[in-house]
Amino acid sequence: MSRGKAASALDLPRPAALDAGKQQGAYDALRTAILNRQLPAGSRLPSTRSLAERWLVSRGTLEAAYERLQGEGYVQRVAGSGTRVCAVIPEQFIAAAAPSASVRRAALPDQPDAVVQSHVPFVARRPDAGLFDLKTWARCLSRGLLRVGPGVLEAAHLAGLPALREQIADYLRSYRGLQCEADEVIVTTGIRHALDLIARTLLKPGDTACVEDPGYTPARRLFGLAGAQVKAVPVTAEGLDCAQLPSTARLAYVTPAHQAPLGMTLSVSRRLALLDWAARADAWVIEDDYDSEYNYNSAPLAALKSLDCGDRVLYCGSFNKNLFPGLRVGFMVVPKALRPALLRTLQLTGHSVGATDQLGLVELLGSGAFVRHLRASRQAYQARRDALLACLPDGCSVSGQQAGLHFVLWLPPGVEEQDFCERATAVGLALQPLGKFCVEASLPPAVIIGYTALTLAQIRFHGRVLTKLLIAT
Repeated sequence: MSRGKAASALDLPRPAALDAGKQQGAYDALRTAILNRQLPAGSRLPSTRSLAERWLVSRGTLEAAYERLQGEGYVQRVAGSGTRVCAVIPEQFIAAAAPSASVRRAALPDQPDAVVQSHVPFVARRPDAGLFDLKTWARCLSRGLLRVGPGVLEAAHLAGLPALREQIADYLRSYRGLQCEADEVIVTTGIRHALDLIARTLLKPGDTACVEDPGYTPARRLFGLAGAQVKAVPVTAEGLDCAQLPSTARLAYVTPAHQAPLGMTLSVSRRLALLDWAARADAWVIEDDYDSEYNYNSAPLAALKSLDCGDRVLYCGSFNKNLFPGLRVGFMVVPKALRPALLRTLQLTGHSVGATDQLGLVELLGSGAFVRHLRASRQAYQARRDALLACLPDGCSVSGQQAGLHFVLWLPPGVEEQDFCERATAVGLALQPLGKFCVEASLPPAVIIGYTALTLAQIRFHGRVLTKLLIAT
């Protein structure tokens, strides 16, 4: 004790908890005394021998309690100097500030995803997680982990697990017509992650990035965050109007399989024109292949990148759109010249995908369960699309319904999008106006109809509601 100014553990009464569990009781008593400042910072604890005699416990019990307190940062033990309370105890270091006497602000509710939500008619442009076999997924996760052992969990694979990249490349060769190898694949957390990596890597402030108009709003925003001047290029019945792409642009972003949001397929002639523009302008093309697995009337065209002889296309795909939204695993197939720079950006941002989900996907793809799921979900979504179309009144105009997770419903002439959406909200429908996706394009009034993450019962019920709303306009 330092001249009577600081308390000692010898002054503490023998804790009653020692009778129930001696080591835990001794630890709890000393920790409480430190937190309550009965043993202030800097004070010296007695030796374990003297305290053992005072508290009638073995010295080994107190040694274990002292070691635990030291390991957790409450005390410091130095040979020749004894045991002292640390100047800063853990709770002081990590605890939040004490609440003030002012009135607490009411907690804000969690903000839902305002763009796409499951089971909300008709904004549900998502896969139905209820169609995914969780037992199969659990087995894939278990087999994947047990097969590789802890070594894979400890290793760092910046571009993604080699086995998963090989499975992705094999799938793309078989089903999307890409002649790619595993070393061209980079695993991401989804398409937005891929776009962010590309923007950070390829765009400098002042560069021009071209996007479809109407088009995918997050792409436009991500390119803007990178400092690019974003140019909206109009979309016609054949897709992106390549004749309006500037020769000074750094890149162009397209959704060729099922244009987001209008739903047309980029024609072969436009695809060739786009690749020719990229070669002449020394520019890059980002292909967002977000829902190409879902074609209901005919086999889809091969991916744009399958025509890419000049290696100018960065292909982006995602498992979030065909398995379940919470999976957060996507991928890119990138030109070999860009791979090192993209990996450097990925390493800097630290957004690598966890090994567990990757191992599960290796098993899911390798066992054929992924393709079986695609076949089953495609049939289910087609049935839901057909049920919804059957609900709509005669003469109703739709487009983009041949594929994907949504279609466009064109409103009767003279109906304003915003007014229609507000009236839809009043009867329990969530609709997105087409104008929300436009920059400079001026199109007739329309709304986006998502149907895949709805049950057939929901579709039939809310489809009748939507029909009444259309008839009443």
